[in-house]
Amino acid sequence: MKKVIFLLMLSLQLCLSAVGENRIWQRGYTFLNFLEDYQIPLRLYYNLPSGDKELTAEINAGVEYQILKDSEGKLVQALIPIDEEIQIHIYRDHYKYKMTFTPIKTFQKEQTLALEIMDSPHQDIFRFSKDLALANEFLNTYKNSINFKREVIKGDRLAIIYTRKYRFGQFFGTPSILASMVETNKKQNFLISYNGGRFYNLEGKEVAGFLLQMPLAKIYITSKFSKARRHPVLKTIIRPHFGVDFRAKIGTPVYAAGSGRVISAGWKGGYGKAVEILHEGGLRTLYAHLSKIDRKMRPGIYVRQGQMIARSGNTGLSSGPHLHFGLYKNNRPIDPLGSIKTTRSKLEGKKKQEFLKNMQRYKKQIQDELEQLNSKTRSIQTQGGAVEDTSLEDR
Repeated sequence: MKKVIFLLMLSLQLCLSAVGENRIWQRGYTFLNFLEDYQIPLRLYYNLPSGDKELTAEINAGVEYQILKDSEGKLVQALIPIDEEIQIHIYRDHYKYKMTFTPIKTFQKEQTLALEIMDSPHQDIFRFSKDLALANEFLNTYKNSINFKREVIKGDRLAIIYTRKYRFGQFFGTPSILASMVETNKKQNFLISYNGGRFYNLEGKEVAGFLLQMPLAKIYITSKFSKARRHPVLKTIIRPHFGVDFRAKIGTPVYAAGSGRVISAGWKGGYGKAVEILHEGGLRTLYAHLSKIDRKMRPGIYVRQGQMIARSGNTGLSSGPHLHFGLYKNNRPIDPLGSIKTTRSKLEGKKKQEFLKNMQRYKKQIQDELEQLNSKTRSIQTQGGAVEDTSLEDR
């Protein structure tokens, strides 16, 4: 297992021999399992406010977390991300363990990629960038508009403008595509991100996206989605709320917001009885604090949009009967209220003018990248031709 030194985690109380390890959070592993494995008193969890207990259920399988152990193998500190912006920080202070939520320190930069397709968009993006998440995100972006297997041929080109976060010098989270272009039989197909990560064509018409619906027949919002928080040095932190809470009497029917496959149905920490459904495009919905889950709901089962999957309740760490509805894109929590819609939107007025301004900038940037790609290709071809001519003269 790769070992790294976390200089920022060291304090005056730590010996210089302390080293850290990167580990992967396994499916089915819980926060209580983590505390037990490192012999940390479980009261660290049970003494948390209910909202904080709920957040510990947000740790996703596959996430990379860091631990720091002393020379005796005892845990000194741990950093466990629960999304791309906030993490659980566990640390030992005079032989007593403490826990808080702190912002994740990352740096972000805008990047571009332009290439000629040789095998497939997915394979070629990964080959050039070594970024599997970028390749997946590109495919998801065009999922509802282009069939890559049928419409893209060898020699077509693609270009991407995206932002990428880095943590500890490595890729972190999911890249955000700002604009992209892919040729289909030499025809250019642009998508521009706007209006909260939705994608539009050059005319300002939405061409990608997944249509969701509300999970309840009647809607009354009691708590909205929020990522707001303050840095720990300010001594107060506003906890994030990764979802929307709807008032619902115990036993109210809960419906699937979209078609997809059930990935979990059962107890989920502070969320109590819960159902998770994986949809197309890397979207996942969470329905929590349920009183009853339909007996047909089990991992692998396909459900249709609008199908009743459970009944609302008050299980887990709940302040009263309600439905907690969460929406995630590639495990990144996003606001469900900004994503639920019944029709694809078409920009008009001031929004369209703003979009067109951004679109022209991104389009020019992509065209410049493609021109550089063409120049490199011509240069290689010219060099190759010169070599062949020389060999003929030598003969």
